[in-house]
Amino acid sequence: MAPIKSIEYFRVKPRWLFVKIVDEDGNMGWGEGTLEGHSLAVEGALSEIITRIIGFEADDIEHIWQFIWRLGFYRGGPVFMSALSGIDIALWDLKGRRLGVPVHQLLGGKVRDKVQVYCWIGGDRPSDVEAMAKSRLAQGLRCVKMNATEDLNWLDSPATLQSCVDRLKQVKALGLDVGLDFHGRVHRPMAKQLAKALEPYQPLFIEEPLLSEHPESIKQLSNSTTIPIALGERLYSRWDVKRFLEDCSVDILQPDLAHAGGISETKRIATMAEAYDVAIAPHCPLGPIALAASMQIAISTPNFVIQEMSLGIHYNTEAGEIDITSYLIDKAVFDIEEGYVAALSKPGLGVEIDEEMVRKISQETTPWQPKEFFGPDGSIREW
Repeated sequence: MAPIKSIEYFRVKPRWLFVKIVDEDGNMGWGEGTLEGHSLAVEGALSEIITRIIGFEADDIEHIWQFIWRLGFYRGGPVFMSALSGIDIALWDLKGRRLGVPVHQLLGGKVRDKVQVYCWIGGDRPSDVEAMAKSRLAQGLRCVKMNATEDLNWLDSPATLQSCVDRLKQVKALGLDVGLDFHGRVHRPMAKQLAKALEPYQPLFIEEPLLSEHPESIKQLSNSTTIPIALGERLYSRWDVKRFLEDCSVDILQPDLAHAGGISETKRIATMAEAYDVAIAPHCPLGPIALAASMQIAISTPNFVIQEMSLGIHYNTEAGEIDITSYLIDKAVFDIEEGYVAALSKPGLGVEIDEEMVRKISQETTPWQPKEFFGPDGSIREW
């Protein structure tokens, strides 16, 4: 055991925020606290937290988590929890590396030998999904996800929903399972119609059918459709999750390890969900460190079902040559075979970060800005 000596963070392309922790004995670990479109805010939160925990024993992960959570008075929310997540993930990586075991061994050991994964097709304004779906098949995937619709008004023409049904049928005809992300951009009058129209074609799930700030409407929608309801990327702690479990309004919880308190809190959320017969499918359209941390949860969690990964996602391709393997020394760790990635077996998170590249790219990375969608009347629409 040794005290924390230093904590650094690095903003890197396309839109990720990495954290590195080193202890007094020279042991190190990597974390990720990416919060898409809000890196400057998370960086500020990290700077404040870092000054408070230098000198703490790096092995005391739970004590550090509780110290950050409880002794700042104000807590919760995406910015604070993303900063906490980056530190927590890095501490787990450091501890696993120091002990020479993968993190999943510290979480009770593995319950599976490989992890089912899915990737995105279609982009923010989904189009040309057949060609993209074929390319995903060629990569070895058996499941994909796409945005259900473009931006919508609170009440829009029912004709705007037909393209979603058509695209779902198109992709399923290729033999792929399909998750549909409503992305919180579909409001209640349209979500009811869309869920009913999709039901005969059996999507794997519908994600964020409504914004999480409307739990009563999500419960109503859940009771009116047989399609599994998935949500959770905008829930940041076990306390945020609690109502959706008690209401029986969610079938698949999707906590994001980079937003929801890291490995420590996500493991607690997964255990809570198991008690309600709810599955876990960690949200992760993010970087390689967040994916590796998510896989450690997947490998050790009985109610895990499928893992999102950002390989070739539109945000990455827009950034040029940067993708989830770009910052890895061993780029084969996330290779896909028949829809699965083999369980990570190396110490810590199971990935080796190319620190030289991280430091180089961080010098030229500006903050990534959120998308902006506006209706024909100039009003703001949900991203």
